[in-house]
Amino acid sequence: MSITGNEAQTPQPSVTRDTGRAAPAPPKQGMFASLRVRNYRLFFSGQIISNVGTWMQRIAQDWLVFTLSGNDPVALGIAVALQFTPTLLLSLWAGVLADRVDKRKLLIAIQAGVCAQAAVLGVLDVAGVVQLWHVYLLCFVLGCFSALEVPTRQSFVAEMVGRKQVANAVALNSSIFNMARIVGPAIAGFAIVAVGTGWLFIANAVSTAAVIAGLAFMKADQLFRGPGVARAKGQLREGLRYVRGRSDLMTVMVLVFFVSTFGITFFTSLAIVAANVFGTQADGYGLFSTLLAVGTFTGALASARRGSRRKPSVRLLLLSAFALGVIEFGTAFMPTYLLFGLALIPLGLATITFLNTANALVQTSVSPQMRGRVMGLYVLVLLGGNPVGGLMTGWMAEEFGGRSPFYIGGAVAALAVVACALVLRRARKVAARTPLQNELRLG
Repeated sequence: MSITGNEAQTPQPSVTRDTGRAAPAPPKQGMFASLRVRNYRLFFSGQIISNVGTWMQRIAQDWLVFTLSGNDPVALGIAVALQFTPTLLLSLWAGVLADRVDKRKLLIAIQAGVCAQAAVLGVLDVAGVVQLWHVYLLCFVLGCFSALEVPTRQSFVAEMVGRKQVANAVALNSSIFNMARIVGPAIAGFAIVAVGTGWLFIANAVSTAAVIAGLAFMKADQLFRGPGVARAKGQLREGLRYVRGRSDLMTVMVLVFFVSTFGITFFTSLAIVAANVFGTQADGYGLFSTLLAVGTFTGALASARRGSRRKPSVRLLLLSAFALGVIEFGTAFMPTYLLFGLALIPLGLATITFLNTANALVQTSVSPQMRGRVMGLYVLVLLGGNPVGGLMTGWMAEEFGGRSPFYIGGAVAALAVVACALVLRRARKVAARTPLQNELRLG
């Protein structure tokens, strides 16, 4: 299945599956343009609350594993690997499912499962009976829900706001995610010291209700839904063939895989650096996460502003990925806790600019009928390497020191950008270009 240049570049009127009426066109301009769409505004509001809880749980979970294992970096790597292994197994099928069913209802069911997982872990921890294997098992359960949720949520963005506002909405999603990354770890670091990790898991379970409520109160007849995809054999293979036939999408996904697997490992390695390099406690780890989030939040707002005015650029994708690699490499050699923390701010900015640009490039260049499957593959290449990356990070930190994941990951990310830039430069010489390939201009 292929799409024409007009289909990819000129947004077509969307017809809702529920009523057959054309959905109202969203506003076109402004950093917060997508928030004028009621359904997206409900989604956005729920995410603000839920993401704070999510980040509190992430910090609490890492610290709980670290504590139960006696500050073992490999144990932390195992927890990360277990949480992201389901992505390898389920994300492609989740994309097929997202193309077939009502994404809003599917998201409600998934969020209910996430709520239950956090509640169980919290009760075990508060009761004082939690063991390391409990955390490992529940990491895997959470990973299963995440593998289903991320492709569905990513492809649901276009249904809420329409194709014209995808880049803006993706960036706004990142802004609240990273605003929560500032608030959540800051709260978690001090809350762990004050009350322990268990109550943070319970708080996250409660916060999930905000997302469920936002999804439940949406107006289905105002969604920008494309034609339904009937259940049929071979739909997964069809999606893979679609991407394989698009060298432009293939190049972007290869770059995302290498940068995310080897470069963006610092979300795991920060706990190792905080404890084993600088000798701090949970509050020191929380501050590192907050400083990183200051950069990602700033980058997300800048992406939202760009997304309301212009299409995503491959040039920006390459530049931000290269900056990520170089800054990460330099951060590894910062001699003091303060300088290391301050270096995390530009690192976060480069990271979120890269991720938002890649996401928007993929979403705006595919047909609505294929979006779920393509986003399933995108999530697989984005997160599927994390089991390897998590184990690799723990092993490198143990063998070469806590700073090694930063300088090795930064070097690999920068080299991957150089290789992809050479491939794209060669692609310029090809006369027949697909819609996104018209954007692959480095000069």
